[in-house]
Amino acid sequence: MTTRATHDPRAGDGAERASVTGDHASTPDRAAPRLSADRVKDILIVDDHPLMCDALALTLKISFGRKTVRTARSLAAAVEQIRSQGAPDAVILDLNLPDARGAEGIVTLRRQLPDVPITMISADLENAMISAAMAAGAQGYISKSLGREALVDSLRRMWEGERVTPESYEPDAAGDEDQARAELARRFATLTPQQMKILRLICQGKANKEISYELSIAEATVKTHITAIMSKINARRRTQAVLLANSARLFEAV
Repeated sequence: MTTRATHDPRAGDGAERASVTGDHASTPDRAAPRLSADRVKDILIVDDHPLMCDALALTLKISFGRKTVRTARSLAAAVEQIRSQGAPDAVILDLNLPDARGAEGIVTLRRQLPDVPITMISADLENAMISAAMAAGAQGYISKSLGREALVDSLRRMWEGERVTPESYEPDAAGDEDQARAELARRFATLTPQQMKILRLICQGKANKEISYELSIAEATVKTHITAIMSKINARRRTQAVLLANSARLFEAV
């Protein structure tokens, strides 16, 4: 069930709380956690702002009494931490990280955590970005400006299986685009980390020789990866690959 944000006077000025609505009740398979809120014991926060990380961690520990709240300052650090320490029960993911912006973070983590609820948190409340994040498999999308009570309420609802979006979000505006974005996200999720890096550089307009130099790999290896990328995302040309990535908001603001 989709949840929307409404003003909560108990949470202070400018705060919002989540309320349940009946629109767009369908949920992508990848965004259907099997856990209840009470069973979420290990939470991973991925955010490059130390103060934001510390504030979130403190809020979670106080509000939920969690014993384990991990943090990572980049997508690469989060991926490595998951590999070395195991999967968390839930993830709170910043939209813009030093090494990932837009839906890339969700697409990448969904590959590792197919059944873990991932919450996107950002100050960017643009309808298209929210739509792309939800299509990529986010359980919810919340504003960084939420008050403590609204944040806690939204996370609890997500961890119980509801989809949470800001009140300003208009899912109907996306129409059939959500389904198309979800399909794109599934294709992009098949890319290896190296292929994702190469696709990001392609979207930045880099030539094969430049990609080879930047990633310290042979140009022939770059070409092999590009062939695999094109096959996986069903693109025939580099320009088409860029258009597909842009449509999925994969590398937003890069």
